Amino acid sequence: MAVPHPRPAAVLVLAAALAAAGLGPAAAPAAAATVPVGAGSYSDTRPPGTSGPTTNTGTPVTPKVTPAAQGKPVPTNDWWSSLAFQRYGDNPYSTPMYGHPLTYQATSGGLDIGYPTSPSIVGDGRQYEFAHKRDLTLGLTGLNAPDTKADAWSDWTVTPYWSDGARTLRTTIGHGSPFVYAQGSGGNAQITTAGTPTVFADQGNVLGITVAGHHYALFAPTGTDWNVNGTTISTGLGGKNYFSVAVLPSTDALATFKKYAFSFVTGSRVDWSTSGGSVRATYTLTTEAKEGTERGTLQALYRHQWLHTTDALTPYTYVSPRGTMKVRESASFTTVQKAAPVLPGLPRAGAVDTATLRARLNEVANASDPFSGAVDTYWTGKALGKLAQLVPLADQIGETAIRDRLLTLMKGRLQDWFTAGGANEFSYDPTWKTLTGYPASYGSDSELNDHHFHYGYYVYAAAIVAQYDQAWAADSAWGGMVKTLVRDTANPARTDGAFPFLRGFDVYAGHSWASGHQGFAAGNNQESSSESTNLSAALVLWGSATGDNALRDLGSYLLATEGEAIAQYWFDADQQVFPASFGHDTAGMVWGSGAAYATWWTANPEEIHGINVLPVTGGSLQLGGHKEAIRRNIAEMERENGGTAVEWRDILWEFQSLADPAAAKNKWDAGNNAYTPEAGESKAHTYHWLTTLAAVGAPDTTVTGDIPTSAVFTKNGVRTYAAHNYGATTRNVTFSDGKSLTVPARSTASGTGTATDPDPDPDPEPSTGNTFRIRSGGVLTTATGGTPGSDTIPSAGGTNHDGTPYRPLVYVARGVNGTLEPGGATTFRLPVDAGSAVGLGQQVRVSYDLTGDGTYDRTETYHYFATDPVQGWEEYNQTRGLKSATGTLGNLKNGTVRLEVWSAIGNADSQLRTGTDTGVVVIPFG
Repeated sequence: MAVPHPRPAAVLVLAAALAAAGLGPAAAPAAAATVPVGAGSYSDTRPPGTSGPTTNTGTPVTPKVTPAAQGKPVPTNDWWSSLAFQRYGDNPYSTPMYGHPLTYQATSGGLDIGYPTSPSIVGDGRQYEFAHKRDLTLGLTGLNAPDTKADAWSDWTVTPYWSDGARTLRTTIGHGSPFVYAQGSGGNAQITTAGTPTVFADQGNVLGITVAGHHYALFAPTGTDWNVNGTTISTGLGGKNYFSVAVLPSTDALATFKKYAFSFVTGSRVDWSTSGGSVRATYTLTTEAKEGTERGTLQALYRHQWLHTTDALTPYTYVSPRGTMKVRESASFTTVQKAAPVLPGLPRAGAVDTATLRARLNEVANASDPFSGAVDTYWTGKALGKLAQLVPLADQIGETAIRDRLLTLMKGRLQDWFTAGGANEFSYDPTWKTLTGYPASYGSDSELNDHHFHYGYYVYAAAIVAQYDQAWAADSAWGGMVKTLVRDTANPARTDGAFPFLRGFDVYAGHSWASGHQGFAAGNNQESSSESTNLSAALVLWGSATGDNALRDLGSYLLATEGEAIAQYWFDADQQVFPASFGHDTAGMVWGSGAAYATWWTANPEEIHGINVLPVTGGSLQLGGHKEAIRRNIAEMERENGGTAVEWRDILWEFQSLADPAAAKNKWDAGNNAYTPEAGESKAHTYHWLTTLAAVGAPDTTVTGDIPTSAVFTKNGVRTYAAHNYGATTRNVTFSDGKSLTVPARSTASGTGTATDPDPDPDPEPSTGNTFRIRSGGVLTTATGGTPGSDTIPSAGGTNHDGTPYRPLVYVARGVNGTLEPGGATTFRLPVDAGSAVGLGQQVRVSYDLTGDGTYDRTETYHYFATDPVQGWEEYNQTRGLKSATGTLGNLKNGTVRLEVWSAIGNADSQLRTGTDTGVVVIPFG
């Protein structure tokens, strides 16, 4: 819930009570007033007169969890946080929770479930909602619980728990899940519908019903029978304790859903990696078979996910506030995206006048109060961010005195905050497992709001300091406190007892949430998405500057993922998400139920459009990947504003420059002195930004470098390549179009690049022939002469995945044309090696999308190959035989060929040979 500027009144009223707006600690912090961390420290006690988490009436609250979850870090700022954070004292259950496609609300009798499919327009046309509306309640006969608690959770699933002393109920719900899995005791399974249901299928323990136009399937243990009595449907569980409910995309999907009714989800996990300018993420559900042996499941993918996967999808779809969701029949899927560009500062351009920039820099460095009176975490952060943007610019023109003055200012203020006991400090709350800065602001203390917004500025400023002073950034100096802030906001560790995993970032939704308690009728919300990506970019820079590749890669994953989510859900980049009745091209705020053309503090169009742009940094370049959306955004702002920007003109000029640099620079030239900079901006930075992009062109995100701190710009068809090298020696940065750039140690360099033998493009156009060779990075290519290497096939984890891809390696060729050879069949030769591991088996699936429309028309799964425990490559080929096949082959016209390789059995990783002519897939096409 971003509130980055004072607000006279809230624009939106979405609920009746809306007016209220290692290093570091171990599992339990030291029993001392001050806890040292390197040269810094934090307090384990809040400053006198301050608050921690409270209800809306100011009563302190503790996490609402079961004994099984006591002491575990609660992931506040999530889509389901109202289960654990009782913000409103009269609601001990939950507010509406938006899992998509289903919505939920806990009540005394169980879990209300809805599937909103029709948007409503509210707030004078400024907001669209797919608001939660109960279709049915899942519960037990007689259940009347006094509260609902969180019993367990994982990356995007959660298990609410009810008990009234005689009956207990647990349900597992999650993003993308069409199922609700239930386990109960003390009563019969009971489904209460909002209206009289229509039964379309009755198979005893399987019942298909339609309620309010939505189709549901009810599944009870084999041998039981559902009884329908008006709006109450119940059954005994036959000595078992489980049942499930699913929302169906259509009545004819019942058979497919029945297959997975008793494959109960027990956990969810995302794993990410970055390599060669690509970011790969695999989303995996773990399951338990309550009946039979089926371990697969169904998942509905959001638009930002299915746009970036080559995994097979079913024809089934769902409606959601984020546009169409597409269903995958598997326990996992993988997305691959281009890495988002990040630079500590734009490269030097000859068009930037040194004297002009020097004068502008001095205005800030020599100001009587460079921090503009900031005292709380948010406004101090913005002031630090403003100074941080200027350090590389001063260094760029040789103004080392100005650079060092800015660095000294930043170090002093950071060290002040990183030392407990003064007028400002960070304090650890062992109950909520969080680090709060005091003085707090905008509910960062009482509601646990906005930590990622606030602390992202500190991490970013620290990254700039680390670029010039590595000793300052050492863990034994001030880096320990920086990492403690990172652990609070974006902790990559799931086993850290002091902080939750990725507190604010919702890995499945693809973006962060701002409210710590999620206590609104519209679910959780986020306003300033760009302040969220500011933290992600800061992680890239901090990790690069300090040699922490894990944090660097985390930042790349977060930035690429949220960047695409912002493009789709805040800016409607493809014009496929916002309902036509909404009538806006951008949203200031995204809610669980939809989105709003609004901010928390003003209805001024400049702030509505600008709040998802600021702060403008070298991490903002990813916004330039959707230039038409930027143009629509600026045009709408000017229509709504009755003319060009007045208040936040610098932010909006810089935003426009990511699509149309010359037009933005012209606006600066027309009146660069006659405005007051936005609080986190300066005329020095705005001048440099606009002038540089006018010279080198807008960001070209179609080309990526092989390090995260690189970017490409294009003007009149000419590309300029830029990169910052944090290393101690000169290195060549290679770009995906085959150009390279030599970058001296600890420097930023730019130029038109040098032609090299290009690395394989991660999305190549195949040449001629029907023999495809395997290349690392997910590529199938007909080209010969690759560089030998290998890719790791992840372990099956001791679980049988025969026939179902599990964390597969995926290789793709697109734009393939060919005529089917009568009687032909797929063949392949894959060199694999299990090393000395025993009991491993690798498996292959080859799929054909004949027209490139995203639907795979033919899928062939082969029996797995049992590797021996002797070092050396073995050949796995099609003679193992087909295990299963679906669909039929036809001619390829701009089609896609996909190879998936995974571990069907075993408890160790294995290797797949790449880059040679011995690893091939041969397709039966001329």
